Order: sequence, then structure tokens, then C-alpha cells
Amino acid sequence: MPSAILRKAWQGKWAVVTGASAGIGEAIAVELAEAGLNLVLTARRRERLELLAERLRSKYSIQTRVVVADLSLPQSPQQIFDATEGGGMQVDVLINNAGFGEYGEFLRSRVEMQLDMVQVNCTAVVHLSRLFLPAMAGRRQGAMMIVASTASYQPVPYLATYGATKAFDRMLAEALAEEMKRHGVRVSALCPGPTESEFTQVSGSRRRDWRKAQSAVLVARLGLEALARGKHSVIPYLGGRLQVFAQRFMPRTMVTSAVERLLRPATLK
Repeated sequence: MPSAILRKAWQGKWAVVTGASAGIGEAIAVELAEAGLNLVLTARRRERLELLAERLRSKYSIQTRVVVADLSLPQSPQQIFDATEGGGMQVDVLINNAGFGEYGEFLRSRVEMQLDMVQVNCTAVVHLSRLFLPAMAGRRQGAMMIVASTASYQPVPYLATYGATKAFDRMLAEALAEEMKRHGVRVSALCPGPTESEFTQVSGSRRRDWRKAQSAVLVARLGLEALARGKHSVIPYLGGRLQVFAQRFMPRTMVTSAVERLLRPATLK
């Protein structure tokens, strides 16, 4: 069932969801559709987006639009904005979800992949936020979520750039949450841990986490409810909250060393 708090906050509004073709992004789109929001779905894969848009439109009687965009390209945020708010649509919810990682030794990583990761996970988030937030502030209403990660709370060897980008995302969201509240706009960082998604396949990492992967549906719901309530950040599972709390009492070098041992590739054993 759709959350009553989501319906109360945004029913009938337009939301833009990046990275909507799979995983947490798709789950967020479904949750928003159930709550009665109209959706702009954007990602690289047109076929997936159009299938999702048709499914949500027919099931929930909402309006949907598809904007195919590759956020590794610098011009894509402006393209998304021009097709929505810039074209006269009032966007009240922006979900900065698109992102990816690459697992392995930094020295052996693909340079292009590392730079694209920074572009998608950081630069595009800044650009989209800067484009959409002024109109929300002018109307004194709106909300923006940035999907970060529990990886944002400590260095992550063998996912070094990914962890760093997610730390950037979380810090950006928490800072903007303070700035934007005087303008009536809510901003929140969603910091999931292991989640049922395509991250493992895309990043190339092996499943070596002792934690059970959380449902993307549950992650999406808890993240959206936290955003609607005005929380600046949320870790959507108890184990993650306990882990982050415990790290406050441990030297960062100790935490980083433990993560390195956990994630060390088999070729380095």
C-alpha cells in the first residue's frame, strides 16, 4: 500500500527520477506512482523506461514521460531540465538516484570508468540540483533526494572512487538540507547498504558481504518517507545504523583496514 505521508506530501505533483530503469530507481518510481505522483523517468535504456512508464501509467492512472539521457555526458542534466521544468512543467520532487561503481584495484581500473563515475555520481548531481532547486525555492515548496550509500561513512578500498563519490553525495545533501529549509524545500540523503539491484553486476564485484541484501522496495519506501518528513539523511536498515554508530569510536585506519581485508580481491590473497 502507498504511504499516506507520500500521498499527503506530493499526490498529483511531478517527480523526476534519474536511473529509473532498474534497482532502487525503479522501486522509487513505483512507490511514487502508487502515491499518485506523475513521473518523468530518465536513464540510458529507452526500452526499459518505456515499459516501466506504460506499466505505471496503466496501473496507477498517472501521467508519465520518458527522457533518455546518459549522465556520463556533461550536457545531459541540461537536457533533462529543458525537457521538464525548462519546458514549463512544474517539478516538485527530484530524485538524484543514477550512479554506479567499479570494483577492483585502483591501479588496474579503467581510467574512463573512474572519470565517468565522478561525472555521473557527483558532477551530474550538482548540475541537476543547481538547475531544479531555484524554481522550487521560488515556489517555496519541493523536495530533492540524493541517493548516497553507507559507503559514504568510511573509505572503501577496491571501491575507492565509488565510496568517495558517495561521501560527496551525502555531504552535499546534508549541506543543502540546511540551506534549503529556509526556502521551504526538503533535501535528504538516502544511504542504503547492500540492496537487491544491478550494482554487483555493473561494478564487477563479487558477493562477499555477510549482510543480507535489502529489498529495493523497502529501501525506496523508507527513503521517500524520510524525505517527506524532512529528515536530512536516512540509513534504511538497523545494521547499517549500528555500524555507523560503532565506527565513531574506532580509528578510521582500523575501519579502513577491516574493509580492505573484507573486499580484497581473490587475486591478491
